Amino acid sequence: MIGEAGVSILEELFSNFWVVLVLKTAAVLGFFLVVPLGVGYLEHKVLAHMQARLGPMEAGAFHGWAQLVADGVKFIQKEDVIPAAADRTVFSLAPAVAMIPYITILVVLPLSESAFAENLDIGIFFVMAMSSVSVIGVMMAGWSSANKFSLIGALRAAAQLIAYELPLVLAAAGVVMLAGTLSMVGIVEAQRDLWFVVPLLPLFVIFMIASLAELTRPPFDMPVADSEIIFGAYTEYSGLKFAFFLLAEYGGIVALSGVASVLFLGGYLAPPGLPIPGPLMMMGKIGALAFVVIWLRATYPRLREDQLQRFAWITLVPVSLLWILGTGFVKVAMS
Repeated sequence: MIGEAGVSILEELFSNFWVVLVLKTAAVLGFFLVVPLGVGYLEHKVLAHMQARLGPMEAGAFHGWAQLVADGVKFIQKEDVIPAAADRTVFSLAPAVAMIPYITILVVLPLSESAFAENLDIGIFFVMAMSSVSVIGVMMAGWSSANKFSLIGALRAAAQLIAYELPLVLAAAGVVMLAGTLSMVGIVEAQRDLWFVVPLLPLFVIFMIASLAELTRPPFDMPVADSEIIFGAYTEYSGLKFAFFLLAEYGGIVALSGVASVLFLGGYLAPPGLPIPGPLMMMGKIGALAFVVIWLRATYPRLREDQLQRFAWITLVPVSLLWILGTGFVKVAMS
């Protein structure tokens, strides 16, 4: 079965369960702590060039290379303030809850035929389930802050996340129908002859749009827009807690770009005739999609809240259902 393809390289090298578990955990956490920071650095530089922002070019002797270090020092030095009326426990747990979904998604993200933590038979189902958990962290942050503006921002973010969760799942469902498996490795292996972005291009576009909305990235950043609600549910956060929310955002860009690469762009598979190693190919695709996400931030103004909801329910959901219907007809006709 395609869904059973792939054995982790760590399981081939070590037979002890606990050794493998520790190494997999370290690898996933290391990936999460390094690659999203690279995306954050990329955003600083790309926006600096696209919008003529000179600030990110000043920290460091060459091209502002120390900007990321400067940001880290800034967050560490800032005072960790908790409002007197806040629920201190929930307030402190919210940043961790916001990060956990994207860390767990990386567990099933394959960088090659053997470079992954787990090859679950229900891999894409696991990804979709974990991506929906992020709304809990947002609601925890808004409610525990004891700030009505934060609560309003959390409710707006929750409404947005719930609305765009459906087109996100529907876009993935079309891929599952075509691949005949829920395994992330299996979906990649099913694209050896043809990447799914070719027959499912509209679903790829819908998946990327829904991913932007799930991450509240421009042009869907109304819940955290400074001009509207002062960074939404995170108004009362400062220092490292605020930095963790930013890390969760960049981790989400990496995780959902990786999932989009697996579902539509052949994952770790290189184009025919190009002898590119799987991990390098996968990282290149993740980097390219992350660049597109940053590019859109520099290009489009944000929508209004009513436009966002209308776009999800009136446009994306019907188009997803129609394309899934067509995919079903083609799948039955070819079987």
